[in-house]
Amino acid sequence: MLDKNGIAKRIAKEVKDGYYVNLGIGIPTLVANFVRDDIEVEFQSENGVLGMGPFPFEGEEDADVINAGKQTITTLPGASFFDSALSFSMIRGQHVDLTILGAMEVAENGDIANWKIPGRMVKGMGGAMDLVASAENIIVAMMHTNKRGESKLLKTCSLPLTGVGCVKRIVTNLAVIEVSENGFILLERAPGVSIEDIKNATEGTLIVEGDIPEMEI
Repeated sequence: MLDKNGIAKRIAKEVKDGYYVNLGIGIPTLVANFVRDDIEVEFQSENGVLGMGPFPFEGEEDADVINAGKQTITTLPGASFFDSALSFSMIRGQHVDLTILGAMEVAENGDIANWKIPGRMVKGMGGAMDLVASAENIIVAMMHTNKRGESKLLKTCSLPLTGVGCVKRIVTNLAVIEVSENGFILLERAPGVSIEDIKNATEGTLIVEGDIPEMEI
Protein backbone atom coordinates (compact mmCIF):
# COMPACT_ATOMS: atom_id res chain seq x y z
CA MET A 1 0.00 0.00 0.00
CA LEU A 2 0.99 3.63 -0.43
CA ASP A 3 2.13 6.17 2.14
CA LYS A 4 0.98 9.79 2.06
CA ASN A 5 3.67 10.75 -0.46
CA GLY A 6 2.60 7.87 -2.68
CA ILE A 7 -1.00 9.09 -2.65
CA ALA A 8 0.14 12.61 -3.56
CA LYS A 9 2.39 11.28 -6.32
CA ARG A 10 -0.51 9.38 -7.90
CA ILE A 11 -2.82 12.40 -7.69
CA ALA A 12 -0.15 14.53 -9.37
CA LYS A 13 -0.78 12.48 -12.52
CA GLU A 14 -4.30 13.97 -12.63
CA VAL A 15 -2.92 17.52 -12.88
CA LYS A 16 -2.89 18.83 -16.46
CA ASP A 17 -0.93 21.57 -18.19
CA GLY A 18 -2.49 24.99 -17.60
CA TYR A 19 -4.59 23.92 -14.62
CA TYR A 20 -5.37 26.17 -11.67
CA VAL A 21 -5.40 23.82 -8.68
CA ASN A 22 -6.50 24.35 -5.08
CA LEU A 23 -4.66 22.22 -2.54
CA GLY A 24 -6.44 21.49 0.72
CA ILE A 25 -4.84 20.81 4.10
CA GLY A 26 -3.01 17.53 4.76
CA ILE A 27 -2.03 15.06 2.03
CA PRO A 28 -3.10 17.43 -0.80
CA THR A 29 -0.33 19.88 0.08
CA LEU A 30 2.21 17.22 -0.95
CA VAL A 31 0.94 17.11 -4.54
CA ALA A 32 2.97 20.19 -5.54
CA ASN A 33 6.15 18.19 -4.88
CA PHE A 34 5.36 15.66 -7.62
CA VAL A 35 3.93 17.56 -10.58
CA ARG A 36 5.83 17.01 -13.83
CA ASP A 37 8.44 19.62 -14.68
CA ASP A 38 7.31 19.91 -18.31
CA ILE A 39 3.87 21.38 -17.52
CA GLU A 40 2.78 24.72 -16.09
CA VAL A 41 0.40 24.60 -13.14
CA GLU A 42 -0.80 27.35 -10.81
CA PHE A 43 -1.40 26.13 -7.26
CA GLN A 44 -3.79 28.23 -5.19
CA SER A 45 -4.15 28.30 -1.41
CA GLU A 46 -7.36 29.70 0.05
CA ASN A 47 -5.50 31.98 2.46
CA GLY A 48 -4.51 34.10 -0.53
CA VAL A 49 -1.62 32.64 -2.53
CA LEU A 50 -1.46 31.85 -6.24
CA GLY A 51 1.71 30.26 -7.59
CA MET A 52 2.79 27.94 -4.77
CA GLY A 53 5.82 25.75 -5.32
CA PRO A 54 7.16 22.71 -3.44
CA PHE A 55 7.86 22.78 0.28
CA PRO A 56 11.11 24.58 1.17
CA PHE A 57 14.26 22.72 2.16
CA GLU A 58 15.19 22.79 5.84
CA GLY A 59 16.82 26.09 6.69
CA GLU A 60 15.21 27.92 3.73
CA GLU A 61 11.77 28.43 5.30
CA ASP A 62 10.16 31.89 5.46
CA ALA A 63 7.67 32.02 8.35
CA ASP A 64 5.69 34.74 6.54
CA VAL A 65 5.01 32.57 3.47
CA ILE A 66 2.52 29.86 4.41
CA ASN A 67 -0.39 27.86 3.01
CA ALA A 68 -3.88 27.43 4.47
CA GLY A 69 -2.55 24.74 6.80
CA LYS A 70 0.04 27.18 8.22
CA GLN A 71 2.91 25.23 6.63
CA THR A 72 5.81 27.17 5.17
CA ILE A 73 5.86 27.05 1.37
CA THR A 74 7.83 28.30 -1.60
CA THR A 75 6.45 30.43 -4.40
CA LEU A 76 7.25 30.35 -8.09
CA PRO A 77 8.21 33.33 -10.29
CA GLY A 78 5.10 35.43 -10.90
CA ALA A 79 3.33 34.29 -7.73
CA SER A 80 0.87 36.69 -6.12
CA PHE A 81 -0.59 37.30 -2.68
CA PHE A 82 -4.06 38.68 -2.00
CA ASP A 83 -6.80 38.86 0.63
CA SER A 84 -9.38 36.19 1.44
CA ALA A 85 -12.15 38.07 -0.39
CA LEU A 86 -10.30 37.79 -3.70
CA SER A 87 -9.25 34.23 -2.96
CA PHE A 88 -12.82 33.11 -2.42
CA SER A 89 -13.98 35.08 -5.44
CA MET A 90 -11.68 32.84 -7.46
CA ILE A 91 -13.16 29.75 -5.81
CA ARG A 92 -16.83 30.78 -5.94
CA GLY A 93 -16.41 32.11 -9.47
CA GLN A 94 -15.27 28.62 -10.57
CA HIS A 95 -11.87 29.80 -11.77
CA VAL A 96 -10.19 26.75 -10.23
CA ASP A 97 -9.90 23.72 -12.53
CA LEU A 98 -9.16 21.08 -9.91
CA THR A 99 -9.70 20.92 -6.15
CA ILE A 100 -7.78 18.34 -4.08
CA LEU A 101 -9.08 17.79 -0.56
CA GLY A 102 -8.57 15.51 2.38
CA ALA A 103 -11.54 13.78 4.00
CA MET A 104 -12.58 11.90 7.10
CA GLU A 105 -15.42 10.13 5.25
CA VAL A 106 -16.74 9.85 1.70
CA ALA A 107 -20.09 8.24 0.86
CA GLU A 108 -20.73 6.12 -2.23
CA ASN A 109 -22.90 8.92 -3.70
CA GLY A 110 -20.06 11.45 -3.46
CA ASP A 111 -20.97 13.13 -0.15
CA ILE A 112 -17.92 14.29 1.81
CA ALA A 113 -17.33 14.94 5.52
CA ASN A 114 -14.02 16.63 6.27
CA TRP A 115 -14.46 19.49 8.71
CA LYS A 116 -15.82 18.38 12.08
CA ILE A 117 -15.96 15.47 14.51
CA PRO A 118 -18.78 16.09 17.02
CA GLY A 119 -17.48 16.77 20.51
CA ARG A 120 -14.08 17.98 19.34
CA MET A 121 -13.10 21.62 19.31
CA VAL A 122 -12.67 23.14 15.85
CA LYS A 123 -11.91 26.71 14.81
CA GLY A 124 -14.42 26.55 11.95
CA MET A 125 -15.01 24.85 8.64
CA GLY A 126 -12.43 26.98 6.85
CA GLY A 127 -12.93 27.16 3.10
CA ALA A 128 -13.95 23.55 2.57
CA MET A 129 -17.66 24.25 2.12
CA ASP A 130 -17.00 26.95 -0.47
CA LEU A 131 -14.62 24.65 -2.31
CA VAL A 132 -16.98 21.69 -2.55
CA ALA A 133 -19.96 23.89 -3.44
CA SER A 134 -18.13 25.63 -6.27
CA ALA A 135 -15.71 23.08 -7.71
CA GLU A 136 -16.73 20.83 -10.59
CA ASN A 137 -13.68 18.55 -10.36
CA ILE A 138 -12.89 17.28 -6.87
CA ILE A 139 -10.34 14.60 -6.00
CA VAL A 140 -10.13 13.35 -2.42
CA ALA A 141 -6.79 12.25 -0.97
CA MET A 142 -7.23 10.05 2.09
CA MET A 143 -6.32 6.86 3.89
CA HIS A 144 -8.77 4.07 3.08
CA THR A 145 -9.42 3.25 6.74
CA ASN A 146 -9.17 5.12 10.03
CA LYS A 147 -6.77 4.36 12.89
CA ARG A 148 -9.17 1.71 14.17
CA GLY A 149 -9.15 -0.06 10.81
CA GLU A 150 -12.70 1.04 9.98
CA SER A 151 -13.60 2.00 6.43
CA LYS A 152 -13.76 5.68 5.49
CA LEU A 153 -15.52 4.88 2.19
CA LEU A 154 -19.07 4.41 3.38
CA LYS A 155 -22.64 3.86 2.25
CA THR A 156 -23.56 7.12 4.02
CA CYS A 157 -21.40 9.53 6.01
CA SER A 158 -21.83 9.50 9.79
CA LEU A 159 -20.07 12.82 10.39
CA PRO A 160 -21.46 16.30 9.61
CA LEU A 161 -21.36 16.83 5.84
CA THR A 162 -19.16 19.35 4.09
CA GLY A 163 -20.77 18.81 0.69
CA VAL A 164 -23.34 16.62 -1.04
CA GLY A 165 -22.74 14.51 -4.15
CA CYS A 166 -19.63 16.46 -5.13
CA VAL A 167 -16.66 14.07 -5.05
CA LYS A 168 -15.61 12.70 -8.45
CA ARG A 169 -12.54 10.62 -7.63
CA ILE A 170 -10.75 9.26 -4.57
CA VAL A 171 -7.11 8.22 -4.23
CA THR A 172 -6.28 6.25 -1.10
CA ASN A 173 -3.34 4.20 0.14
CA LEU A 174 -5.09 1.17 -1.39
CA ALA A 175 -6.80 2.28 -4.58
CA VAL A 176 -7.97 4.81 -7.15
CA ILE A 177 -11.75 4.96 -7.11
CA GLU A 178 -14.30 6.82 -9.21
CA VAL A 179 -17.64 7.85 -7.73
CA SER A 180 -20.68 6.93 -9.81
CA GLU A 181 -24.44 6.90 -9.32
CA ASN A 182 -24.17 3.18 -8.60
CA GLY A 183 -21.33 3.32 -6.08
CA PHE A 184 -17.53 3.27 -5.94
CA ILE A 185 -15.90 2.04 -9.16
CA LEU A 186 -12.47 0.50 -8.63
CA LEU A 187 -10.04 1.82 -11.26
CA GLU A 188 -6.56 0.93 -9.94
CA ARG A 189 -4.94 -1.02 -7.10
CA ALA A 190 -1.95 0.17 -5.10
CA PRO A 191 1.18 -1.96 -5.67
CA GLY A 192 0.92 -5.24 -3.78
CA VAL A 193 -2.74 -4.70 -2.83
CA SER A 194 -5.35 -7.26 -3.89
CA ILE A 195 -8.95 -6.63 -4.90
CA GLU A 196 -9.99 -8.60 -1.84
CA ASP A 197 -8.00 -6.24 0.40
CA ILE A 198 -9.85 -3.28 -1.09
CA LYS A 199 -13.25 -4.97 -0.76
CA ASN A 200 -12.59 -5.74 2.89
CA ALA A 201 -11.64 -2.10 3.55
CA THR A 202 -14.66 -0.58 1.75
CA GLU A 203 -18.05 -0.39 3.46
CA GLY A 204 -19.83 1.27 0.54
CA THR A 205 -20.80 -0.49 -2.69
CA LEU A 206 -17.61 -1.35 -4.61
CA ILE A 207 -17.94 -2.06 -8.32
CA VAL A 208 -15.19 -4.23 -9.80
CA GLU A 209 -15.28 -4.72 -13.56
CA GLY A 210 -12.64 -6.59 -15.56
CA ASP A 211 -8.94 -6.62 -14.77
CA ILE A 212 -7.92 -3.91 -12.31
CA PRO A 213 -4.37 -2.68 -13.03
CA GLU A 214 -1.82 -1.65 -10.43
CA MET A 215 -1.12 2.06 -10.12
CA GLU A 216 1.90 3.42 -11.93
CA ILE A 217 3.70 5.65 -9.44
